Amino acid sequence: MTIFWQNIGISLVIVIGGIGTARAQSATVKLERLVETSARRLTLARQVAFAKWDARSQIEDTAREGVVITAAVKAGQSRGLDRDFVSNFFKAQIEANKLVQYSLLASWHRAGSAPFHPAINLTSVRARLDRLQEDLINELADTAALRTGTACQADTATAVGKYVAIHKLEDPLVAMALDRAMAATCIPSLRADSSNEHPQNSRPFLGAAMFSCKAGKASLPQQPPPLGGQ
Repeated sequence: MTIFWQNIGISLVIVIGGIGTARAQSATVKLERLVETSARRLTLARQVAFAKWDARSQIEDTAREGVVITAAVKAGQSRGLDRDFVSNFFKAQIEANKLVQYSLLASWHRAGSAPFHPAINLTSVRARLDRLQEDLINELADTAALRTGTACQADTATAVGKYVAIHKLEDPLVAMALDRAMAATCIPSLRADSSNEHPQNSRPFLGAAMFSCKAGKASLPQQPPPLGGQ
């Protein structure tokens, strides 16, 4: 009889462990779609940088950022998303995009010129960004339940790391920018830890960049992976 109950206990541990693993895998898969769309948005940073290089314009464009965030908040509210969350999420997307732009323009200034490129129509690029914004809103709505969980930060970091590994993004800048873009993905908890000094969700987002520190080659993907500026 003792052996019987021991076997039952072992079986329960295996089943519960399997359920936990399946949940984590399911969460990562769903968040991967969000990461992929954010990465597709990030690849457009190069075209925005070319356009600003040619026009000798500033990277910072608060008027454009305001338009993007206002439109995103409105779209998000139509899907039941919190306005402050949507605002913070798209601010992170914009900051990630600008991180890439600043790095590219600085490298071109050091080289004395930008790589050869056709003329960039910034209006057309921004139209593509707007369409990706719609995709991001839909994916945020679809993953709302996942992004309120305590495992959200780990699941998001795992999804970003998987994307970087699969697409062999060797440039550490790309991984860091994607981590920055996804930094506001999780919905903050109102609870704080027992010390009451550090909110539960104030821990830094540790993502794919930490896995890319040994990369040497610096290059952004020319085409977004076939999966979704300022």
